[in-house]
Amino acid sequence: MFALDEIDRKLLRELLIDSKRSYRELARSIGVSTATVINRVQRLESSGVIKGYTIMVDHERLGFELTVVTEITVSKGRLIEVEEAVSKLPNVCAVYDITGLTDAMVVAKFRSRRELSKFTKGLLAMPYVERTNTHVVLTTVKEDFRMLEAL
Repeated sequence: MFALDEIDRKLLRELLIDSKRSYRELARSIGVSTATVINRVQRLESSGVIKGYTIMVDHERLGFELTVVTEITVSKGRLIEVEEAVSKLPNVCAVYDITGLTDAMVVAKFRSRRELSKFTKGLLAMPYVERTNTHVVLTTVKEDFRMLEAL
């Protein structure tokens, strides 16, 4: 585990809000020098805490109106193989190796029932996938992995 101090936490919160801001702007907002921000960002990147920079997209505005959570049961100890294959599918947002009655949980987004149907049938056709149980999300209350308040 990487130990964060208060400057690191403030910097990460600011980057999570808007990673396009300049080092100078970040330094001003957290009350440190620009050189401190540069050094901290480089340290957080080299340690793997910061994995990359991206944007937040409203998937529904782009037509992805269906979000599903699919449980997968895998046979013959081939869980990692199946999870790696599923993680490469274009509509998949997350793949989790879980405890409980099923082996893996997949979060995916689709533009239509036809896309969802094709995806589900494709999962079932994969080697070692015994069964799936798909839950269609009716309302998204929160979908934000930034965890601003937890830092």
